[in-house]
Amino acid sequence: MKVLIIQQKMIGDVLTSSIIFEALKREHPKSELHYVINSHTYAVVENNPFIDKFIFVTPEIENNRAKFLTFLKSIRKEHYDAVIDVYSKFSSNLMTKFSKAAIKISKYKWYTKYYYTHTFKEASKPHTNAGLAIENRLQMLAPLVPKVPEPIRPKIYLTEEEIELSKQLLITNNIDISRPLYMISVLGSGDNKTYPLPHMAKVIDFIVEQTSGQILFNYIPNQIHEAKTVYNFCSPETRPHIFFDVFGKNLREFLALTYHCNALIGNEGGAVNMAKALNVPTFTIFSPWIIKEAWSMFEDGKQNISVHLKDYNPEIIDKSSKKELKDNYKTLYEMIEPTLFFKPLKRFLEIN
Repeated sequence: MKVLIIQQKMIGDVLTSSIIFEALKREHPKSELHYVINSHTYAVVENNPFIDKFIFVTPEIENNRAKFLTFLKSIRKEHYDAVIDVYSKFSSNLMTKFSKAAIKISKYKWYTKYYYTHTFKEASKPHTNAGLAIENRLQMLAPLVPKVPEPIRPKIYLTEEEIELSKQLLITNNIDISRPLYMISVLGSGDNKTYPLPHMAKVIDFIVEQTSGQILFNYIPNQIHEAKTVYNFCSPETRPHIFFDVFGKNLREFLALTYHCNALIGNEGGAVNMAKALNVPTFTIFSPWIIKEAWSMFEDGKQNISVHLKDYNPEIIDKSSKKELKDNYKTLYEMIEPTLFFKPLKRFLEIN
């Protein structure tokens, strides 16, 4: 059996959808499984032993109709038996249609019955601590797997060389890996997913006060101004604990550095999902407009914990539309005062 799985765009989504490959290989060990992803997301699924082939959507393919048509024709030539379209957008609709696979699986939308042989409505409430992002993906396996499997954790596969190189980088920069080391996700993927910078600085002050730990910042070069702003908001006592210039210069470097950390703490997003896939404990701060139930994966109150405005002001969340929450994210974020969650954060630091 030859199967194409489609999951474009976001790094967290690409990582999370990789569980489909492990589940399929368990049931069909001789199957050939291909993964369509955007080229910039490859780092989180590199070396995954359950994926036989990657098919990359590059910026050139996305922005050029002729190249996209050539890409579609190349999919047709693969002669897939089944397609699982997790992405379920116009581009992936076309990929599915061009594949001419006998089995075509996707999310339920009003128009998907014209493209797919099987569609699934996404649940709104999780049944396990895996969360909706995991559960809704696994249900799509039903046409190919007799019994939908128990939740599978996404996994990232680092090489021994990557782990050793990152260890040496830490040591070279005078970081003592025998002492507590925390990766701070100081910035989200956008302003509306970024905890207010002064608030984040107070969180970092608290971590250092409680643990005397060493701090790494997760940021990319074009975010250096915002990252430096957080650093400057931190107290003079905290700043010597922050190794500001030690950061992953690419995604694999970030992953390898995170591997050595006691925990990742900060904004919800791809970094949190990656830390979980490395089995690194996480303490996550959700944006008010993000549905916590979807992405609070494998939370157990110990290794993985998260906070959301709904935990403190549920009436605001319950009475507002997603658009209203998104439009007013700045005001709503300010309401999540760091002191509100210092108690669970202290307990998390003590455990991990």
